[in-house]
Amino acid sequence: MKLMKNSDTSTERIVFLDYLRFIACFMVMTIHACEPFYLGGTEPNVTSIASVWDMLWITITECVCRVCVPLFVIASSYLLFPVNRPTGEFFRRRLARVAVPFLVWSALYVAFSRHGLGAWGRMLFNFPDEGGHLWFVPMLLGLYILMPLLSPWAERVGERELRGWIVLWLATTLFPFLRQIWGVLFGDPSFGAVPYLYGECPWNGFGAFHYVSGFIGYMLIGLWFRKFAPRLDRGGTLKVAIPLWIAGVAIIGVPFFLRVRQFPFAAPYSFAVVMETSIEYCSLGVALATVAAFMVLRRLEFGGWLYKWVVGPVAKASFGMYLMHMFILNEVFAALSPRLPTPLTIVLTAVATFSLSAVAALVLRRVPFVGRWLCG
Repeated sequence: MKLMKNSDTSTERIVFLDYLRFIACFMVMTIHACEPFYLGGTEPNVTSIASVWDMLWITITECVCRVCVPLFVIASSYLLFPVNRPTGEFFRRRLARVAVPFLVWSALYVAFSRHGLGAWGRMLFNFPDEGGHLWFVPMLLGLYILMPLLSPWAERVGERELRGWIVLWLATTLFPFLRQIWGVLFGDPSFGAVPYLYGECPWNGFGAFHYVSGFIGYMLIGLWFRKFAPRLDRGGTLKVAIPLWIAGVAIIGVPFFLRVRQFPFAAPYSFAVVMETSIEYCSLGVALATVAAFMVLRRLEFGGWLYKWVVGPVAKASFGMYLMHMFILNEVFAALSPRLPTPLTIVLTAVATFSLSAVAALVLRRVPFVGRWLCG
């Protein structure tokens, strides 16, 4: 595992994790650049797809890029879990680097939306509607809360036991599909129906597998890679990763693409919930593709000028880029979408948003005091 000295803090950085952040951040922006082509664009509360070709490009984008959020979770686990600091110190550091910038940018999204006092009040209960991509931060903070609690177990766990927990978690990644099957066989198959599973009911949202499902599985995978994963050569990595990725992409893409049969297509926004069953971040296909992607990215340990001047600095600014990028992406997309075909619009919107966000975040990080609270 290659380490590079961080000239700003005299600490060492794990090179492949910087490449991972760089690539995953671009993937996030690519997904957000394609979403207007099926989430209604300028029309609120509508699922709308213009043509089969748009559906094809949307599917390709989702198949390639849907691993982005799980990759960030695995990277956080790889770095931070088990926790090697006192709990209070760990929480203070995470709150300063993650929670405070989240609150600042949440306020900025609400302020620029001009939606009135109601939008400010809703911030007391959840991330703002105006910054929908910010859902990621409360989820990550939830994992941070668990890390000190589980760290004593993580320090002593054996590989066989850890693999057992990961397999159990993988079983829960089938639940999005089971909910749809249950809804068709026994319940209301209307759009947006969410059947209850294994102890869930209207008065209990915490079923039998609640505490071993969700993003905690990616935290366990990060722990496995850190403690037990063998260091395979390039051939060995590809021999495992390629079949995993193909299987994952098939599970992601085929149900997603076949969900819509007639074009142009329009439906209530709630249809998108059903359509996205196979691309949920904690579904089986995404989990398999994420493991494959992490295996490949783990081999990216190239130093040199590209890492020093591009990948490393952008990786350090990636959290700030994530927080701010929707301000930029919306404007770029609006300028490009009427003039260019769908694939070019998606790619150029993502590239322009990524580049402009990187420049903005790198500049903000150098502003004394302010940069820390805006970019983490």
